[in-house]
Amino acid sequence: MPRLFTALEIPRDAALSLSLLRGGLPGARWIDVENYHMTLRFIGDVEGHVADEIANALDRVRRPSFSLTLSGVGAFGSRKPHAIYAGAKASPDLNALQGEIDRICQRLGVPADPRRFTPHVTLARLRNSSPAEVAKYLSARGNFAAAPFRVGRFVLMSSRDSVGGGPYVIEEAWPLAATEARVSSIPAPSAQQNWIMR
Repeated sequence: MPRLFTALEIPRDAALSLSLLRGGLPGARWIDVENYHMTLRFIGDVEGHVADEIANALDRVRRPSFSLTLSGVGAFGSRKPHAIYAGAKASPDLNALQGEIDRICQRLGVPADPRRFTPHVTLARLRNSSPAEVAKYLSARGNFAAAPFRVGRFVLMSSRDSVGGGPYVIEEAWPLAATEARVSSIPAPSAQQNWIMR
């Protein structure tokens, strides 16, 4: 059974900028560069037929492409930090896309995510990193900013149970343009079989 989420891919140049933030924090388990992504909506473990319903509903999303800039670093968990991330500059287009995907998921009965959407790319998972060490790391890298990049599609990804997430598999992708057709990595006749087999 796949664990699904919708996401934005991080292009190579932005990923290389993010990779320069690796290191210098005891207790950090750094995410592999090829696994960088920005989660839009966590869906969770679902049966194959539910995955197909979600993919079919996401087919109807019609949003323009937009520019996104990764900027700043932060940590989740103030008293006991558990992850380091790179943030993103405010983007109305990003928020609109995320909001539409969230509404689609809720209509299909996917439980709401209790956390407020915070656009970010996870850089490291932390184990026993002290708040003081995390604060020192963040203050040394607080001026981080990557060059803006164009977001031309969003994807449906799956992951397997593993330490720290990944490897991630792109199940389907949808262009962010009103006239383009869907790009899919799943052949239509056997889509449900693929969800179950993976």
